[in-house]
Amino acid sequence: MSGAAPTTAGRVRILLYLRAAEADVPSVAEAYHRISKDLAGTPGLLGNELLREVTDPGAYAVLSEWESMAAFHDWEAGSSHRGTTSPLRPYQDGERPSPFALFEVTAAY
Repeated sequence: MSGAAPTTAGRVRILLYLRAAEADVPSVAEAYHRISKDLAGTPGLLGNELLREVTDPGAYAVLSEWESMAAFHDWEAGSSHRGTTSPLRPYQDGERPSPFALFEVTAAY
């Protein structure tokens, strides 16, 4: 692929899969907003969104975008990672083999 940037330099998107009972929906949104405020200004974090599945109202995902895999790994390895994200941990979707997926952007328009 001539002219293509090395894959390590590409943006990265992380999907964190969540599941919540109807009674917990406000708690998911509250935890998302609290975490997002805490993460504001994190080096390499370009933004995030809370997504709710249209056909399954109890299914959510948090989509975060990072400038690079290195930036994401630096944050993930940091001491505040676990504490900052802990409010959403009870809602991680345990029905999946992994509650998260990492995607590297390889092309975009």
